[in-house]
Amino acid sequence: MSALPHVPGIVARAHELSRRRGFVSSCRNETGWLLASLATSRTGTLAELGTGCGVGSAWLRSGMRAGAHLLTAEHDAGLVEAVREIFAGDETVSVLEADWKDLAPEAPFSLLFLDVREAKRAGPDMAADLVEPGGFVVLDDFTPCATWPPMYQGRVDTVRQQWLTDSRFSTVEVMVASDASVLIATRR
Repeated sequence: MSALPHVPGIVARAHELSRRRGFVSSCRNETGWLLASLATSRTGTLAELGTGCGVGSAWLRSGMRAGAHLLTAEHDAGLVEAVREIFAGDETVSVLEADWKDLAPEAPFSLLFLDVREAKRAGPDMAADLVEPGGFVVLDDFTPCATWPPMYQGRVDTVRQQWLTDSRFSTVEVMVASDASVLIATRR
């Protein structure tokens, strides 16, 4: 078995904040490596809805190309200040104390990471106007499913089903670990 890829320093600092704050649902490293890879393919403005302790933001930043910019929104003022400290001196990252809906005037984004449950549940209608054509929407925290319609805990997973069938996006479910999958939706 080969060694896992190195975790960038900025991600390690965000993980440390997450541990200090008692967050148990921060962005998984498997998802993070995917975010960094996708960020490398993007130019312009990337966005994250739901900063939390900044783990997803750190992964996105670790992959960003020169000239790209990341906006991330978090409503918890204490977390905003702590995450701003992680990115202190990095002018390519803006950590905003805002509701996830407040980033709409900054659209369109080349990559949008939906890391807020309400934003995920709002579905493709919410995201369609926030992402440029060819841009990505990334949704994490899914459990892999091999059935159609997609099921979760004995019920149809309507969030996943909406994304996989919306004609404005070409969406794929990607397993990042045996117990975790991510949706990547590309705006047509």
